[in-house]
Amino acid sequence: MKINQHHAWPLTVEEAIAIQESLRNQVTRSDKLKEPVQYVAGVDMGFESNGTISRAAVAVLSFPDLQVVETSLAYRPTSFPYIPGFLSFREIPAVLDALEKIKTIPDIILCDGQGIAHPRRLGIASHLGVILDMPTIGVAKSLLIGKHEKLPDTKGSWQPLIHKGETIGAVLRTRTGVKPVYVSIGHQICLNTAIDYVLSCTPKYRLPETTRIADKLASAR
Repeated sequence: MKINQHHAWPLTVEEAIAIQESLRNQVTRSDKLKEPVQYVAGVDMGFESNGTISRAAVAVLSFPDLQVVETSLAYRPTSFPYIPGFLSFREIPAVLDALEKIKTIPDIILCDGQGIAHPRRLGIASHLGVILDMPTIGVAKSLLIGKHEKLPDTKGSWQPLIHKGETIGAVLRTRTGVKPVYVSIGHQICLNTAIDYVLSCTPKYRLPETTRIADKLASAR
């Protein structure tokens, strides 16, 4: 997969904020999917040597049957500290290395993190989507910002996630009686479509199969 990187990677929070502010307006919140969707991918990260080495994993699955088609791993020195709200600067460089290795180009990438459900509306899923110029979805395990109404226990139930009067995502129950996930637009996809694809990618467990497989690769020893 060919990567056309948009910017140099910052070393300070101030530089990172400037990049987020400059890229946030490039996020497309409407569907630009290539139909029919044939491949979905998950990306995830692990860290080695006390966090000094980043280990990025990509898993490409066929859609809708969710069979593994291709995987890749990439390693590089970690160049940005762990700071909430700046996950993309710590993780995307290695993720891009892993994506460069794959030959099967996914139609959608599901990220283990936020999209526009982010203080500056540019979480890792949106940041990656803008760099790649392709559809991405944020599927986070925990809430970063926003509030929502009480969510029913049944699978498929969801409530809008609201921040400063704006709908920035959805709190989605992917399995009955299990904690929800937090879905948000990454890039080139609307929220309702993102919810539909997340549900299609979670036939058995709380997390999408894309995330589960990428996570196993990223954390394997």
